[in-house]
Amino acid sequence: MASVGRYPKGVAKRAEILETALALVAQRGFRQTSVRDIAAAVGLTQAGLLHYFESKDDLWVAILRTRDAIDEAKDPDDPDPAATFAALMRHNAEVPGLVQMFANLSAAAATDPEHPAHEYFRQRYARSRATIAAGLRRMQASGRLDTSVDPEVFASILMAVSDGMQVQWMFDETRDMGAHVEALIALARREL
Repeated sequence: MASVGRYPKGVAKRAEILETALALVAQRGFRQTSVRDIAAAVGLTQAGLLHYFESKDDLWVAILRTRDAIDEAKDPDDPDPAATFAALMRHNAEVPGLVQMFANLSAAAATDPEHPAHEYFRQRYARSRATIAAGLRRMQASGRLDTSVDPEVFASILMAVSDGMQVQWMFDETRDMGAHVEALIALARREL
């Protein structure tokens, strides 16, 4: 695997694998997508595909990182992170397999510090809290968010509600994840 990152063909193949895997998981579901399925879709054997990753779990983490990079690239200086967060929750309803993957891996990684995804999730939550809190501070500065709201605390609450709504949504897809996040945001918004 060490040579994969050095050669343009290896970098391109890894990117193709991740793009294909992201689409397959989103379409078929986390539990219904195997490494063999992904390998076949990119013209590799299972062993050939795993040449690009340390393990199956590392592949799953790489898929989540790819999804995060796509989401983060959309609007890094978002003027209304709260509304964007609700829109992201609505988008998640269109990719149930990725929601399943996130929920499964986050639960496994949270309970096992040795899990390959543990550090990914620890860093992701810290980065997300900081990004959301910075956006909330911008909203406070523009008068759109109550200044008595602690941006760090509210960012954590938003993330907790979104994670919890995703779990509820997996049990009942009639739950509008975005609407619940918007309801929480409305409690802290300030009318202009």
